[in-house]
Amino acid sequence: METHAVENYVKAIYQIRAENGSEAVSTGEVARRLAVTPGSVTAMLQRLHDAGLVTYQAHRGVRLTEQGTQLALRVLRRHRLIELFLAQTLGMTWDEIHEEAERIEHAASDRLVDRIDQFLGYPKCDPHGDPIPNADGTLRTKRGEPLANCQNRTRLVLERVLDQSPEFLRYLSDGGFTVGNTAVVLENHPSAGVVTIETGGQRLSLSRENAAKLLVRRL
Repeated sequence: METHAVENYVKAIYQIRAENGSEAVSTGEVARRLAVTPGSVTAMLQRLHDAGLVTYQAHRGVRLTEQGTQLALRVLRRHRLIELFLAQTLGMTWDEIHEEAERIEHAASDRLVDRIDQFLGYPKCDPHGDPIPNADGTLRTKRGEPLANCQNRTRLVLERVLDQSPEFLRYLSDGGFTVGNTAVVLENHPSAGVVTIETGGQRLSLSRENAAKLLVRRL
């Protein structure tokens, strides 16, 4: 099997599982995440099953095995450390680094990634607030609650951005709201479907759907 494809699949399954909070992931979810046909996903999952990376049964979804989980964490470690290296060392913005890291992560050796980790001072999170797995395959937990859950006048700090599309990240940057920045909720009315915050003297409005993709810590 092509290494790139295997790594992309196990990483996608791991991320979908983490987002959904369930062990089993449907083929449709994997197909949407990787932008491939359901038929291609089914064929690949059967191959991953034979390789011992997943357990897969038709109509019952796919689960990562321990071996598959460890591979997914290794790929995430590479990806997130490369993102941080590109941002801190080369000065690339957080909306630029994801696609570059996607290309580099498959070519970088674990030895190189360990050196990057050491060079950066063993960081805990990448520029989007995602926790960086340790070299031993363990994952640092990263707590936070959705901004959409915060009531009016709540003071908070942005901990993590789950939607890392370049357009959304640029919108947050333009509004002065990046990881580590503080804000206060001005309006959060579920019936209106909009959450408005103030950060750094600027007002930023988000749909409740997008506000749910921002994990924050109350101050």
